[in-house]
Amino acid sequence: MTPTTIKEVFIETINIPLDAPFTIATGVKYEMENVLIIVRLENGLEGYGEAAPLEPVNGENQATALATLNSCRDFLVGKDVADFRQISKHLKSVYGVQVTARSAIEMALIDAFTKSLNTPLYTFLGKAENKIETDYTIDIVSPETARKNAAKLAGKGYNTLKTKVGKNLVEDIDRLLAIKDGAPNCYLMLDANQGYSPADAVHFLGELKKNNIRPELFEQPVRKDDLRGMKFVKDHTSVPIAADESVFTATDAIKVVQAGCADLINIKLMKSGIVEALDIAAIARSANMELMIGCMIESRLGLGCAVHLAAGLGGFRFVDLDPHLEPAQDPFTGGPEFSEPVYSLSDEIPGIGVAKK
Repeated sequence: MTPTTIKEVFIETINIPLDAPFTIATGVKYEMENVLIIVRLENGLEGYGEAAPLEPVNGENQATALATLNSCRDFLVGKDVADFRQISKHLKSVYGVQVTARSAIEMALIDAFTKSLNTPLYTFLGKAENKIETDYTIDIVSPETARKNAAKLAGKGYNTLKTKVGKNLVEDIDRLLAIKDGAPNCYLMLDANQGYSPADAVHFLGELKKNNIRPELFEQPVRKDDLRGMKFVKDHTSVPIAADESVFTATDAIKVVQAGCADLINIKLMKSGIVEALDIAAIARSANMELMIGCMIESRLGLGCAVHLAAGLGGFRFVDLDPHLEPAQDPFTGGPEFSEPVYSLSDEIPGIGVAKK
């Protein structure tokens, strides 16, 4: 037994209504329904991890994540958090499809370990940057609502706005025009969440071009398993194509590289976990592909961990880590400081730096 051995494990749900329904091409979310895991070490320090399942994307929900985490409790007690890679490998072999639960465990282990080292997580990962700037996502809403939201966000200082598309091509174009009208100086990013056919995706980009709109990127335009279709889109546009749902694992990343179907890969901790995310980033860099970091519907804890990873590794051209909760709603405090639209990291706070209220 060492000071970094896990003594106790605590698990609880996080249920918080969202201010407004969050609509994407594959579903609607009305509430944050996540799970928290806390590991307490022999040295008294605690590590926090968050599972943020989004069923239309990863096939998980709060109940499955909760069941997986509870079934891991006895396995974790007595383990040394310094062995987080070995623990991660074992959990992946047993709970391969329960990635958000595994991600929460990895988050808690690495948070506790870096606290024991008295080191911020981003420093542990390389300390490439200490500030990163995020975009903000406008989901599938009416053009008038999109226009108002875009103007409001531009007024807050956001330079890049992302919007969800893929549900109705005509309505998508109307919403893009409204966003451009509301925030004419903002860069635009698109996320179809697998909503288009390859032909419709190319047609959609052509219609935007007629209206003098060229997005900074087009994320997951087609079904995640249709790499040939994604390559068709990539071959018929100069807009960078991002693989999101197509990449959950390092093996997926290799397949995308081999298919030549994307210009960049969107890493999300709730798709891959932290350990696998490091492998995916290495694969993308080795193939001269650019990187993006995104999120599901996390609290300050999950977002903070993603900020640490992006800043620690550096080189993420696109950052999509906009908060989903107002500070008063969030069950946590601390973490990276957020002054819209920039996250700043401190050298003085070890781990992720987040604590329960």
